[in-house]
Amino acid sequence: MPSAAPDPSRRYPMPGVDRLVFLQAVVTNPRIEVGRFTYYDDPDGPEGFERNVLYHFDFIGDRLKIGPFCQVAAGATFIMNGGNHAQNGLSTYPFFAFGGEWAGRFEGETDAPLKGDTVIGADVWIGAKAVIMPGLTIGDGAIIGAHAVVTRDVAPYAVAAGNPAEEIRRRFDAATIEALLDLRWWDWPVERITQAIPALGRGDLAALRALAP
Repeated sequence: MPSAAPDPSRRYPMPGVDRLVFLQAVVTNPRIEVGRFTYYDDPDGPEGFERNVLYHFDFIGDRLKIGPFCQVAAGATFIMNGGNHAQNGLSTYPFFAFGGEWAGRFEGETDAPLKGDTVIGADVWIGAKAVIMPGLTIGDGAIIGAHAVVTRDVAPYAVAAGNPAEEIRRRFDAATIEALLDLRWWDWPVERITQAIPALGRGDLAALRALAP
């Protein structure tokens, strides 16, 4: 009999391997949402994933949302809205932040651009040391190349790489992408997903459709 499916709440899901964690088991910031079975792999300590979420200040309130079954490689970084500076003056320097006579000098001194939540879809692979800029949406099934700097939204099942990242190709034809987005296998009960692993691995869309709840 095959072993049971892994426990998504388990910190180290691979026996004897401490460089990979399920993020649901290590993330504590309530403004970081992570779906089941999403993992982070880092030989320097995957438990410290939150150090890769930069400028994520409580007073701004933006959220990082990462879907289920994502694969995040070492050093992938998420820049949040707190890293933005106002650009409508003659200087981008945040004088007000240092207080004293430098604060409260003009109306709108804290009006840095806010681009909203950063949303990573389901089954997204983010390569090593990729950088995701604030307020972007990366669609389901996308692949982000190592060292990519993502400055705009990425479509579902697109492969994006480079600095700034550009779409290189789509992983599948339009009909297959539409079918996968409709099936949303990542939302199925885990027992059904376990049954679907051969279809997912072989790329057998007909077999995957046959297993849909």
